[in-house]
Formats: sequence, structure tokens, C-alpha cells
Amino acid sequence: MLTLGLLVEIFEYRYAGLVLTGWDVERVLSACPRGEALVENRSRTARVECNGDTICVDSVCFERPVERLEPGMLYWVWRGSLRPVEARDGGYLRLRAPGDGVTTTLEIDGVHMHRVEGVDPWTDTLSKVRAARVRRGDVVLDTCMGLGYTAIASVLRGARRVDTFEVDERVIWAAERNPHSRLLDAPNIHIFHGDVTEAVRRLPDEEYTVVIHDPPRFSRSTGDLYSLEFYQELYRVLRLGGRLFHYTGRPHGGRILQGIARRLQQAGFVRVRWVEEAQGFIAVKPR
Repeated sequence: MLTLGLLVEIFEYRYAGLVLTGWDVERVLSACPRGEALVENRSRTARVECNGDTICVDSVCFERPVERLEPGMLYWVWRGSLRPVEARDGGYLRLRAPGDGVTTTLEIDGVHMHRVEGVDPWTDTLSKVRAARVRRGDVVLDTCMGLGYTAIASVLRGARRVDTFEVDERVIWAAERNPHSRLLDAPNIHIFHGDVTEAVRRLPDEEYTVVIHDPPRFSRSTGDLYSLEFYQELYRVLRLGGRLFHYTGRPHGGRILQGIARRLQQAGFVRVRWVEEAQGFIAVKPR
């Protein structure tokens, strides 16, 4: 595993379940007093036991909610009650399921961190990993972890190692309460809590065969993630012939996309082209 000194903290992921959607809670209540129900966003079947106002799911117990819960919201058991997976300091963050059994997305100040219109978050992730052509034996740099789907999908496609960075501790907290992030505990996924725009400078030359760069949308506060200097660092850490996929989405107006493509070329990347399915650019470091 890489060690980056005091710049970043190596984070050990632990799933903090039980976590239920509002739909899950309805199924649990329907299974009372004894039965089985699909839980954790339909990802598994659990044993349900109810005694008065106490509900136990696989021996994890909580008080029966007084009111009907928001269906797509995620709730985790904390001190015997269901609490929404949300954070309000530094802006509003929450986990939300776009549909019953649909992979969860992260929402920050009303903006989804995955595409949810006409596509689910997992399919959105797979389109990016396919565009990067991740294959068996690859060593992958995932610049912005989020809920960790890119890292997980890369390992499932055979990546030997994934190094993933996340600067926002609230996002890491949410990932530990997301049923679909549980595979982040894989031994070949290394999570670094820190600013990738700073940490990348300490990564070794030509360390990675693939870089997947999926930053938050372009804004004044995220500009460093779209800068020529950062692209030059990504170029440096890629091996000869290595592949970069850079998700951009479709920002208003074409000038932002034109600027991104131009800076990638200035950084040294070749064969820079747009991938419509994944809504981003694929680029290659020449041999």
C-alpha cells in the first residue's frame, strides 16, 4: 500500500449497518410479529421480530417509528431509533434511493452525485469504468471516491488494486452507512482521506495503468480538479499507454468541455475523445 505521510489519512472502511430505506421499513412492519423481509434497499433478506413498539431485524432492535418515513430516504439504527443518513454542517448531505431496490445516490445541497434521470447510479458507474477499459490486473487511481462505486466496479472487473481519495469526511461517513458501499472493505481497495489535488504530487511516477477522474461539477470551488496543473499530475502518475477517463457531464454551454479537452491535450494526453454513454472524455498517455 502507498503511504503518503501526514498529507492524507489511510481510512479503514467499516459498514455501520443496519440501514433501511422507508420502503424497507414498510416491509419490516408488514412482517411483524415474526417473519422475513427484504432490507437494506432490497439487498438481502432478514429475520424480523416485533414485540410491542420494539422492532428487531436480525437482532438489531429499534423503536417503531411514529410516522410513516420518507420512502427514498435511508435510515440507520442509532441508540435504538431510526435516524436519517444526513448531515447538515457545511451544507446539506443525504443518502437517497431513486427507487425501491435502486442503487443509492449521494445528494449534496440538492445536487445528485450520480446521474439518476434515465439511468441508475450503478449503471452510471459501470459506463465510466467501461469507458476507462478497466481490466484484470489494472492498478487504478480513483480521484474522487464518493460512495465508492467506481472503486468497487473496478475491482469487480479484475483490477489488482484501486487507490481512492475522498476529501469530505461527511461523504466517508455516508459511505459507511450505505448498503451498496459495503464492498469498500475489499483488501485491494485503499481509501485515503485527503485532498487529491495535493496528495497527487506525492504519488510515484507511472504508478497506475488507469485513472478515473469523476469530480464534482465544475465550479469556482472545484476548479483545481479541472486545472492544467492537476491534469499534468494525472499524466505523470499514469504508465505509458495508460488510460484516463474524465467524467464531466454536460455543463451548460460547450466552452467548458472545449477547455477541458484542450487542457488534457496540453498536459500531454493523446486520442482525447468524448464518450457519450459515459458523458466524459477518454484519453491516453502515449507510449
